[in-house]
Amino acid sequence: MKTINCKDYNIHINDWASFGNYISDINPTSVFVLVDENTERYCLYNVMENLASPFTVIRISSGEQNKNLISSQFVWTELMRNGADRHSLLINLGGGVIGDLGGFCAATYMRGINFIQVPTTLLSQVDACIGGKLGIDLMGFKNMVGLIKNPDAVFVFTDFLKTLPAQHIKSGFAELLKHGLIADKEAWLQLTATKSFEAIDYENLVYESLEIKKNVTEQDPNEKGIRKILNFGHTIGHAIETYWMDSRTPLLHGEAIAIGMISEAYISYRVGNISESELFGIRQSILKLYGHHPKFVKPTQEIMKIMTGDKKNYAGEIRFSLLEAIGKATFDITVNDNMIEDSFLFYKEKIKY
Repeated sequence: MKTINCKDYNIHINDWASFGNYISDINPTSVFVLVDENTERYCLYNVMENLASPFTVIRISSGEQNKNLISSQFVWTELMRNGADRHSLLINLGGGVIGDLGGFCAATYMRGINFIQVPTTLLSQVDACIGGKLGIDLMGFKNMVGLIKNPDAVFVFTDFLKTLPAQHIKSGFAELLKHGLIADKEAWLQLTATKSFEAIDYENLVYESLEIKKNVTEQDPNEKGIRKILNFGHTIGHAIETYWMDSRTPLLHGEAIAIGMISEAYISYRVGNISESELFGIRQSILKLYGHHPKFVKPTQEIMKIMTGDKKNYAGEIRFSLLEAIGKATFDITVNDNMIEDSFLFYKEKIKY
């Protein structure tokens, strides 16, 4: 069991006793648990065993395509229909969609009720559960409506990872790689030496990655400066994820970010920040874990059009967070369209590794 003390809340890792005690201590007037069909089936019984208070389950459908205003209205309606007041508690039991949408609904219902995050995927445990970003997608663009508000507490249980398909573990692992690339070279080297996802000590891995993100977000809670480095790989990655979301072959978030990190590492090289050997090392390491899928950077112009709606943009300029070196990043970098197109070509190249 480990605990990370943030400024406004604590993150408890593998500590069911603290979970039950916390809810007893705050003594909410009513408790609600937001789930999807997967966390209802595989994770809810753990909450039932460790929560003395009666609670009401609210279920939405899984998937990024359901992180929208329709689902939000459903959650708000269920809270109201079941008598939730300003002293109620919403427990968000799920991955990034549940955490983002549930937190958004809690932060806006009656101008804000208490909520805690119980992330169940690797991606949400190392990324979405910390930092207070909440929101929903709009018109196909990710996280366009939302706010920054910290949860009252976070409870991470790495045993939930045993319920996940291998593809979802790999998806979450991309955010770990990103944290190493932008802030901890030693972590990057250790992570890229991974040969088996089954042999990993996830309690320590999650703890170390959360410490990295905590250190960044507490310097800049409202993302006015250094927090933007956490967007490395996401300007291109989010656009690729968005383009393929409604196709027959949608990408998981981490799969798209893996492509984005290779492309944005190339841009980091082109602006003179990293060496050619570092660039090819990054490419080789990511492709070994995620494979090479050039079809997903087509069609280039459509993906670039989506990038023009990115939240980080300013006055119509696409803004990138780029590497300064392995283990260090910078932000608010503008580049020309040709360089972006070249980064797609670099990803497409069939280079042996």
